[in-house]
Parts: sequence; structure tokens; C-alpha cells
Amino acid sequence: MQRLDGSSAVPDALRGGIVALGNFDGFHEGHQAVVGRAAARAQAEARPVLVATFDPHPVRFFKPDLPPFRLTTLDQRERLFGEAGADAMLVFRFGAELASVDAADFVTDYLVGRIGAAGVVTGEDFTFGKGRGGNIEVLKLLGQANRLSVDAVAPVYDGDEPVSSSRVRDALQAGDCETATHLLTRPFAIEGVVEHGDKRGRELGYPTANIPLGKYLRPRFGVYAVRGRLPDGRLLDGAANLGTRPMFDAKELLEPWFFDFDGDLYGACVEVSLISFLRDEESFDSLDALKAQIGRDAELACARLATDPPLPFKGGDRGVGGD
Repeated sequence: MQRLDGSSAVPDALRGGIVALGNFDGFHEGHQAVVGRAAARAQAEARPVLVATFDPHPVRFFKPDLPPFRLTTLDQRERLFGEAGADAMLVFRFGAELASVDAADFVTDYLVGRIGAAGVVTGEDFTFGKGRGGNIEVLKLLGQANRLSVDAVAPVYDGDEPVSSSRVRDALQAGDCETATHLLTRPFAIEGVVEHGDKRGRELGYPTANIPLGKYLRPRFGVYAVRGRLPDGRLLDGAANLGTRPMFDAKELLEPWFFDFDGDLYGACVEVSLISFLRDEESFDSLDALKAQIGRDAELACARLATDPPLPFKGGDRGVGGD
């Protein structure tokens, strides 16, 4: 799996491929259908498959003051695209230059010229080009003129509504992990490098790993049952506070405590999946009251996680831990 810069010519071995084109933030079930169609076409025609994404998200360029809303990092998307059968992830860096490219030039210069695509697969509602001047019908017309086949994939419906990143965000902001997991086909996960903290968790007997939220969407603040994936692939059950810790006036953090685990996580990149929301953040009259509540949270998290068994462990047994 290769990561390529969308502004440069792709390697010869990947030219003539089928390109799945979209933002793909979250890579939910609808996005998976687009990439799945591209992969199926590529396999049938013995061509490589590339998944093209935009970073930063175009909305961030046009509305820079919006609160954080991303559902995945590029690293997470690269892994997800690879699991879906992609040979390469193509990253279009979205800024003033790309925003000024009109629809026709995007097809002729980028898709045909730089990528050498033989076909493009995208969603029926995809728009592109300066001022969003291109849609799927424009893409088909431009494709015909440039010997570029175009497939449009219909939305995937869940109930009466199409699956969308907006629905995933709404569910997470409501603390509804189960709906988000259903739409994504996997739990929403925050990945980051563990930082040193103030050691409050260790003092309370519950050492946590402090992970900044970065550009991720802020789910509902509170306590969650979580599952962490370590750099060596091991999965660990735990409970986590996501938010600002009202008693300590801290910055926004995800702070998982992994059960039955002792080691050093500092500097490690850990991915933490939100399995189930347990309760909102709250202040307590004393540290003893807080400690007692953390114990109850852990018991409830264990019960919730018991109904959501982890995937089989793959990897070594290198010990790591946290703060």
C-alpha cells in the first residue's frame, strides 16, 4: 500500500488504474461501497486500484473557523483503504491552488494527466472543481471526452436515510456509540501519541494514557467503555474519560485506563475505540468520591465490553503502559 501526492505524477506501475474518488472521512458503509466497486472493477480488468482523498477536508479550507469535525486521520484512512483492497492512497492537498482548479482541468490535468486513470468511481452526490462546478453528470461528460470511464454509486441506506458522515457525527455527539459503530461498520477510534500528564490517575490508582484530541470531532464528553490497540497490535479493554476533567480544569483529552495492564506508553501511538458511552463528566466533592466512581465505571465498562468481544490478538508481547 503506497501513499501518493495527488499533485505529482503517479508511478508507471499504478497508471491505467481505477480511482475511487471522494473525501471518505469516516470511511463509513457508503464510502466502502464506492471503494468496493472500484476494487471489483480493477480486479475484473486486471488494473491497480487507487483511493483518492482530500486533506485537509475542503470544508476546512472554506470555513477555517469550524470546530473540529474529522472522523479519521490520514494514517487511519490509509489502513482502512488497504484493508478494502486499494493498492495506493492518493492524497490531494486541498488549498488555494486546488480550490482554483475548474472541473474540466481537474479531469484533464489531474485524473488523466497526472494519475493516468482509466476509470473513476465516485458517489452520485460527489461535487468537484472551482465553485463546485462539477457533479457526476459533468464528470461523465468530461470522461467521455477523455476516454475515462465513470461509475456512480448510489447512496447506501440505513432505514429511511442514507448513511453519511453527518449521521455518524450526530450519533457521536449524542454519545450513541452503537449507532456510529453500525454506520461505520466498526467503532469510531481516536489515534494519538501518548503524552505525559499530571499523574492524577496514577495517584488515584488508575493510571491513564493521555491522548490529545487534535483535529478529531469532539464526541459527547464523558466516560466510555473503550478498547485500545497498541503499536504491536495487542487489544486492551478499558474505561476512558473524554473531555476536560471538571475537577482538574484540564485541556481536552482522551484518557483511557486499560484494565490489568502495567507498562510505559509514553511516546507510543495508540488507537482507542469508543465502544459504549457510560455517563457524562461531572465534579465530585472529594478525590475519594471520584475514585469510588471510577471503580464503578470500570465495572460497568467491563460488563459492556463483555458483550462486544475483541478480535483475535495479532502481534508480539512487548510491554507498554501509561500515566
